[in-house]
Amino acid sequence: MVKMIVGLGNPGSKYDNTKHNIGFMAIDTIVKNLDINFTEEKNFKALVGSTFINQEKIYFVKPVTFMNNSGIAVKALLTYYNISIQDLIVIYDDLDMEVGKIRFRQKGSAGGHNGIKSIISHIGTQEFDRIKIGIGRPKQGMTVINHVLGKFDQDDDITIKNTLNKVDNAVNYYLQMKNFEKTMQKYNG
Repeated sequence: MVKMIVGLGNPGSKYDNTKHNIGFMAIDTIVKNLDINFTEEKNFKALVGSTFINQEKIYFVKPVTFMNNSGIAVKALLTYYNISIQDLIVIYDDLDMEVGKIRFRQKGSAGGHNGIKSIISHIGTQEFDRIKIGIGRPKQGMTVINHVLGKFDQDDDITIKNTLNKVDNAVNYYLQMKNFEKTMQKYNG
């Protein structure tokens, strides 16, 4: 079996630690203890690292297509490595959830998220596992773009660090249990 865990975000240092890059931040947290190095796979427009866990090959992916074209990289990698959509997990931000909340879902619409819209468009289905991380709504007078491309408030730093650790624990639990539904039941909230 082969699995692929994708964190969504935008490439480049100007986007480091922005709310929209919480998917990249989650991937970085997960791989930190796994001694994984990323290489830029230009043919796939992604940074890719891999390891074996419980005799399964696991690919960790950060598309470098910019958020709105994430589906290009995801589709190319799924096809090249012959990975089933059932073995795909996508981690991304959700501005309709309060900061630090986590929600695991097995399918669903894009909910206005352009990265997810791109993935759905390219792989042809909404039925893939995902982990949504709340980034909260924009403050009054702030545009959505400025909100998602902004950094977390200092007050949220501890919450986000704890959330990323919880996502790390959940993904590791999933990789051990090999059951997304059980992971959902244990970690949703």
